[in-house]
Amino acid sequence: MELRELTGFLKNFRKECIIGPFFKLLEAILELLLPTVVALIINNGVARHDSSYVLRMGGVMLAMTVCGYLSSLVCQYYAARASQGFGTLLRNSLFRRISSFSYAELDRLGTSTLTNRLTNDVNQLQLAVAMLIRLAIRAPFICIGAIVMAMILDFPLSLVVLATAPVFAVLLYWIISRTSPLYRSYQRKLDGLAVVLSENLSGVRVIRAFAKALREKGRFRAASDDLTATGIRVGRLSALMNPFTTLVVNAGIIAILWVGGIRIDNGRMSQGEIIAFINYVTQILLALIVVSNLVIIFTKAFSSAGRVSEILAIEPSVANGATTASKETTSLSTPAATANCAIEFSSVSFGYSTTGELALADITVAIGRGETVGLIGGTGSGKSTFINLIPRFYDTTKGEVKVNGVPVGDYPLAELRCKIGLVPQKAMLFTGTVAENIRWGKEDASDEEVHSAALIAQADEFIRQLPEGYDTPLTRGGLNLSGGQKQRLTIARAVVARPEILILDDSSSALDFATDAALRRAIRENSEGATVLLVSQRVSTIQHADKILVFDEGRLAGVGKHDELMRTSETYREIALSQLEASEKEAAAQ
Repeated sequence: MELRELTGFLKNFRKECIIGPFFKLLEAILELLLPTVVALIINNGVARHDSSYVLRMGGVMLAMTVCGYLSSLVCQYYAARASQGFGTLLRNSLFRRISSFSYAELDRLGTSTLTNRLTNDVNQLQLAVAMLIRLAIRAPFICIGAIVMAMILDFPLSLVVLATAPVFAVLLYWIISRTSPLYRSYQRKLDGLAVVLSENLSGVRVIRAFAKALREKGRFRAASDDLTATGIRVGRLSALMNPFTTLVVNAGIIAILWVGGIRIDNGRMSQGEIIAFINYVTQILLALIVVSNLVIIFTKAFSSAGRVSEILAIEPSVANGATTASKETTSLSTPAATANCAIEFSSVSFGYSTTGELALADITVAIGRGETVGLIGGTGSGKSTFINLIPRFYDTTKGEVKVNGVPVGDYPLAELRCKIGLVPQKAMLFTGTVAENIRWGKEDASDEEVHSAALIAQADEFIRQLPEGYDTPLTRGGLNLSGGQKQRLTIARAVVARPEILILDDSSSALDFATDAALRRAIRENSEGATVLLVSQRVSTIQHADKILVFDEGRLAGVGKHDELMRTSETYREIALSQLEASEKEAAAQ
């Protein structure tokens, strides 16, 4: 999909795309007639001292000018409607496609380039549409029309104008062939600058904590200077268009004046005709300057179209399931042996890259309905990868994941994820009030349900101490809250919907032991029938779980209860012995 295919977004603006150019052509026709009227005034009015003829034709010129101005306004109005509508539809379509991407596509593309393509590139295409309607037809029409009118006035002299066309064509080709790759390079470097800027803004506290402000300033300056250097190269080449165009056309005007003067002396041309001829050449000059600017705009647009089309052409690696996996379907199609399984992994392997190492290798495990399961292991052992396969953020490389006995690939994604309440490692909140953030888990949750979820998450006490309680606004993703407060709000957001499966991915790491213990107790008391997965680095958090999964370098190193794993799993025993000091044992027992 390139620029041509993207014009499909203009199909709802056919009227604007027809009426706009029509009125622009009307303006151009009136503009082309003006030099002929001027020639008539000079030949029939000024030369004969007929002031009434001059005034009469002057009125005609004024009327033509007013009509041309009004036609231009009409074209401008419809061009604005079409370009803004095109931009809105394209931007919405692009956002929907990005929203459909799985974690795999988002990881590969990155946030900064997607943001640039959604904003900067769409704006460039929007400008191109406006110029297409307003000028892309008018400028060539003026050029061709002025040449035709010049040929009608004096064919031999018009050959001087035609001689400039090959020179201008060579100039255009030379500029386009050199600026087009530079525009693509510029957009890539703009993405790189956006990455540096994003990292600096989001990591400003870390940068200051490590006194790396000067280093980051240098890094930003290097990226900015690289972008500037490319921009200057593009600008230098593009800046040659207008002066070269003016030089070529003015050289043509000099030749016309030279030859025209000879033809006037020979009585083959009138003074009015040579003035009209010069006006037509001036119109050609102005139109060619517009064309040269349009070349720059459309070269940029072509580069942006490729970047936008690349996103629209990407098919999400996680396709939406085609069937509805209802409870009735599950009970009919699921063998009795797995009927009570909430989650089942069958020989599952997964790698983030097709050529890289596996993050999970040959995982087979069944988790029953209503069980509380702990997941523990070293950093990078595969715990988070394991839980990301359950809501199908990624598709498995090998094997199958089932929820309620149905393969996750058979569920519509929305239905599957409505069954799951997930609290990610990084607490992410959104602009809005505390209550609005909790209601992300259930849009129609009543105030009582919101308060109940906050009580379970051990968040109600600090929320009531906020200036406006549950109506307190959260700024920039909750920066006015501490890490522990944000974690508790994300937990409340997950539990408010009473999901069938609740996944807590190391979501209590910022909580003290007493609060963590109270949280686990509240979840246990209020999640009857729900399957709970606790991912943690703390043995104290998961030691009382019905089942513990021990991960080690992408493999299951043990499955069982705490006491059993202390005897049978060396990996688990090492983790437990390194953590369970006397003070922690006492805190964990509370």
